[in-house]
Amino acid sequence: MFAIHDTAGGLTFAVKVRPRARENAVTGELGDAIKVSITAPPVDGKANEACIELFADLLKVPRSSVTIASGQNSQHKVIRVNGISAQELRQRLVVTMPTLSAPHQERV
Repeated sequence: MFAIHDTAGGLTFAVKVRPRARENAVTGELGDAIKVSITAPPVDGKANEACIELFADLLKVPRSSVTIASGQNSQHKVIRVNGISAQELRQRLVVTMPTLSAPHQERV
């Protein structure tokens, strides 16, 4: 079950990114992380940018509201989102990928 953390800087959650995939999509869960496929290669920040764009589109927030909080050079990343509540984030992610478990929220 993936976790959403409510921090002073916004909501955060972990993702595991698979670059060079056929399509940009949320594909499931891996432990406490969301699995994401990205078509871009992991070169020159292209996969990071594609990941940011994917979550901005899925969550219906401006691109500037989504950042990579950690893991810029790794497949394991922490995504930070501003301007959305934890409940809205849950609903939009579960609607996008119904097989995702209802996430739990922790305060940090």
